[in-house]
Amino acid sequence: MADRPEGSDGSEEFTAAADEDETVFTVDELAAAAGLPVRTVRHYQSEKLLPAPSRQGRIALYRTEHLERLQLIARLQDRGLKLSAIRDAFRRVEKGELWLDDWLGVGDELRAPWSEERPIVLSEAEIADRVDHRPGTVAALVRAGVIRRQQGLSDTYLVPSPAALDITLELDAAGVDIDTATEAAQIMRKHLKRTSAELVEHFQARAGAGFARRGSAGDIAEALKALRPLGARAVQLVFTQEIERSLREAAEQGRITPSPSPAPDTDGKDRSTGRSTADGTERSTGNSPADGQDRPDGHTADERSTA
Repeated sequence: MADRPEGSDGSEEFTAAADEDETVFTVDELAAAAGLPVRTVRHYQSEKLLPAPSRQGRIALYRTEHLERLQLIARLQDRGLKLSAIRDAFRRVEKGELWLDDWLGVGDELRAPWSEERPIVLSEAEIADRVDHRPGTVAALVRAGVIRRQQGLSDTYLVPSPAALDITLELDAAGVDIDTATEAAQIMRKHLKRTSAELVEHFQARAGAGFARRGSAGDIAEALKALRPLGARAVQLVFTQEIERSLREAAEQGRITPSPSPAPDTDGKDRSTGRSTADGTERSTGNSPADGQDRPDGHTADERSTA
């Protein structure tokens, strides 16, 4: 730390610092105390993230408030905030337009999860039980990215979304195969990603004028808490209404029709070359004449029998 000379050197700033017995740092000492490179401190200074230092001649002198500001910047960056957002918040705090604690509370609310779901890891035996030991199902799930194989002492599978795994398997059991279900999920995600971004912009533009009452930190936090469960319900409601409308239109326009069933080939069922009797034995319908019909020799079956 820089030595503090007596007031006889003529530096008013340094005299005041000495009188108050305040710790004073050079830029190198400040960077070391904050655990940062000197160039980072200088960058923050150029971005107006730090208060201007006092000076003794050509030497910039920093105090405890600068160290505390650097530590605060580090905490805010750990929360995922960009320097531009941090700078704007500091400016508003200095103008008295914002309380930092309130602002951080809104940030916490913005980053709060909308689902309690967490990834899980399943053993090879556990994933086999989940898919009812159906051949090829595990490979299809890995290919679709629903589960991820992890190599180790024993094979395990990472399941990023257990709910997505359950939905995929239920659809597969109902006749919607894994590839088709995964592609459907990708379609939904693509459109919902854009919709979510537009909704955030919409609410942001109306903060204090239709969203979050007066737009204070507390009002925004309250609105976000309500939006989390109600927004999920609204998405489900709108989706059910729109998928119902689309299916109805497809049916009315004849765009959804069953595919022709392949001809069964098991005993006791209709075949493409004949028709079964009630007891399951096959009766030919085209390869030999029926009773009472003409034969190639001109006699009916009954006549040949009499002869």
